[in-house]
Amino acid sequence: MARTVTSKLTNDRQRVAKTDGNPEGKGVNGLLDDWRATEPRGIVAKPPRQVLADLFASMLVLSAAFKYRPVTGGKNYLYWIDGEWSLSLIAPDEWSGPRRAAFVATCVLQRDMTWMIVPSDRLPGNDPAIHAIRRFYRGFVRMLDTDLTLEEILPFHVSSLSYYQRLHASALSRSVCTVLARGDQDSKSAREWGRQLPHLDHALLAYSG
Repeated sequence: MARTVTSKLTNDRQRVAKTDGNPEGKGVNGLLDDWRATEPRGIVAKPPRQVLADLFASMLVLSAAFKYRPVTGGKNYLYWIDGEWSLSLIAPDEWSGPRRAAFVATCVLQRDMTWMIVPSDRLPGNDPAIHAIRRFYRGFVRMLDTDLTLEEILPFHVSSLSYYQRLHASALSRSVCTVLARGDQDSKSAREWGRQLPHLDHALLAYSG
């Protein structure tokens, strides 16, 4: 089953808590190093639609399977393969034809721990990926349909995610909370935020302004 916003990033909304180790075998020092490496930096206030577009795009990226620590500024490649999102360091032109055809977007991690997505020129013709993005968007809309604040539904700790997905989802959540505070946009219900969603189209993935 596809890793969607409803099945992965929004099922477990509790804050980060102490656990008895972690399944990836990370020691305490390694975990602290990774935590520091994903500390959001350069955060500035953003207009509401930019906040929503950044959150949507970032959650889409973080719903993809990956087992490495992305670095800021580096290129990552998003694929829709066999009903699953996959994030890879391997560019589409380095793959065989079927894998290359599954390429959806180039993704770059920003210093504030949000993700910038540059959709592939071939995306409009990739019907399976388009349908998957639409399903993800519908799940995102449902996530916002609550009187809880946006801060309360952010994916601070989603136990079902893999280590690096979980780490970066927490970093994203910390970043968004800081953005909201700096823009005096905190404490608004998620439903209020949902009313400001732009219509879903390819531009939403790379929304700016």
